[in-house]
Amino acid sequence: MDKEKNEKLVKKRLKELSIEIQKHNHSYHNLDKPKITDSEYDKLLKENNDLEKNYPHLILDDGPNKFVGSKVKSKFEKVKHLSQMYSLSNAFNKEDVLEFIKRMSKFLNISETRNFDFLVEPKIDGLSLNLFYKKGKLVSAATRGDGFIGENVTENIKKIRDIPIYLNNEYPDFVEIRGEVFINRDDFNTINSMLKNKEKFANPRNAAAGSLRQLDTSISHNRPLKFIAHGIGESSKSYLRIKDYYLDLKKWKIPTNDLLIFSDSVNEIFNYYNKINDIRSDIKFDIDGLVIKLDDIDLQKRLGYVGKNPRWATALKFSSEKANTKIEYIDLQVGRTGAITPVARLRPVNIGGVIVSNASLHNFDEINKKNINILDIVEIERAGDVIPYVTKLIKKNNTKKNKIIPPKICPICKSKTIKEAEEAVLRCSNKYGCESQIIGQLIHFISKKSLNIDGFGEKQVKQLFNLKLINKREDIFEIKSKKKQILNIEGWGELSFNNLINSIEMSKTISLEKFIYSLGIRYVGEINSEILAKDFKDLNKLITSINKVERLKNIDGLGPKVISSLIEFFSNKENLLTVRKLQKILKLTNPKENIINNFFTNKNLVFTGNLNTLSRDEAKYLAKKNGAKILSSVSKNTDYLVMGNKAGSKAKKAKDLGINIINEDDFLLKINR
Repeated sequence: MDKEKNEKLVKKRLKELSIEIQKHNHSYHNLDKPKITDSEYDKLLKENNDLEKNYPHLILDDGPNKFVGSKVKSKFEKVKHLSQMYSLSNAFNKEDVLEFIKRMSKFLNISETRNFDFLVEPKIDGLSLNLFYKKGKLVSAATRGDGFIGENVTENIKKIRDIPIYLNNEYPDFVEIRGEVFINRDDFNTINSMLKNKEKFANPRNAAAGSLRQLDTSISHNRPLKFIAHGIGESSKSYLRIKDYYLDLKKWKIPTNDLLIFSDSVNEIFNYYNKINDIRSDIKFDIDGLVIKLDDIDLQKRLGYVGKNPRWATALKFSSEKANTKIEYIDLQVGRTGAITPVARLRPVNIGGVIVSNASLHNFDEINKKNINILDIVEIERAGDVIPYVTKLIKKNNTKKNKIIPPKICPICKSKTIKEAEEAVLRCSNKYGCESQIIGQLIHFISKKSLNIDGFGEKQVKQLFNLKLINKREDIFEIKSKKKQILNIEGWGELSFNNLINSIEMSKTISLEKFIYSLGIRYVGEINSEILAKDFKDLNKLITSINKVERLKNIDGLGPKVISSLIEFFSNKENLLTVRKLQKILKLTNPKENIINNFFTNKNLVFTGNLNTLSRDEAKYLAKKNGAKILSSVSKNTDYLVMGNKAGSKAKKAKDLGINIINEDDFLLKINR
């Protein structure tokens, strides 16, 4: 057959396939009436793709892949979520779940005996994804990122059949659909079998993440990615219950977990937990626990969030897998805060399909408590199937020379070690000169939750530090001038260097709360960083207020240890100089707060006494949502004292100072509740 005639036949077949595939897409996604099986559909798609590959000049303008590009990108664009994406707090047993329910009851100021309705479903070990539909059409798909801004992976997901490009009838004007991208275990094994050893993925979750975050979309399209929805962000349609939302998902042909249940009984939830745990190995994809969340969306809104976690949901993790092995020797690691952590180097052992060769022993008090020495046989557990730790002693080796003794000097800088009162942790006293602490601070500074510099991790930081190319945080922004030296380092090339420089440039715009967190101030984690950023809204105001102890004490949520650590950090001249230099380099922003402007906006409130309908926590939460600042004590700066029953000395002081005093009803009236 001559070339021209053959190409005519190919072109004709491509047209036929295009019409047929698009017809089946419509039947599947819009009509909820698939006419062929998934395998039959895949055969059609494969035939089309094979022809397109062999005859690229004949690809149709309206072919099935035309909507799905395969262009190689240089980087992912950023997408801002309409509403923040959160992570879940963890529970590990029945007591934890009961405590979770108790906290909700207390916050809502209702009886602990009340039964809540829960949706309970297996927690898929995958990658979180946010789908945004407008007028029924998929506008964007983005990773969770930092919760506010994620990476645009829209093109990469357009061949995931579980994700329709168009919703069928009866869809809201807009909706954010949250779920998990994952890879089935069998597909994971197939992928790994085709990769070289050094390219193999450690587990299905890494495979899913690596497949989704490909700059070359053709790689993503050739990976068997799946999607299951499990949540909702912003939506023009209001839902009373999660159950109602899941019914809409089913209508739109977006899959939910077939194994989910609705329950109002803790005992029933744990019977379900045991059932799922028993069949865990038979489920096609990896799960690492259950998600328990309130079905009532109004209650969800009342409960809100604490830090990055919703108060109305938790992840109940499966019990960890265990194995016995020998402690061969002990390493001492020094962290960014000077904490000296003993790490057990183990005879390698397989736990749940993962080879474990080391485990944290946490601190020397823990070692004494468990009576552990070198060469002892111990039980190792992977907490949450991730972090290995020593649970107990199995067999003792009684040789005295193997006893683990707390060091009197730092193993890195040879400075004295100290142990503060009421602390189990031994620390290096050389806060600003110990190399391990400096490296740890640099790693923390560039980490995902801080500046999030892509292509710059622990390995690269250690490399550049040891070669004296970086020493302080601000040095990172001078790396561009050291191109020649860096390109001479093994593993670095022109492309990786340029990508790093681009990532550094992108990191220069950062929220104030992330910047505060990036400084690695002891006791100042994500939640406290957020509290400080929201209260001061400006770095200069924070710095100038450091020595005003009463000002810091008045910030709701800050304890004495945090305040003391802040004062110590900013009182150090070197630290302050670094912060000032970074201030000139970076553009600090404040994330938009979901604040309702009303009577209490920018007002200082103090609560005292017992409220009737609200718990103290919910009252504070509502006040903050309405733009108020919460103070812990009454002063001349207080605008309103909200007084409940059995008010104490705060009420008297407010009267003496002429502060406005209102009751709970007045408070609720002013926030339109």
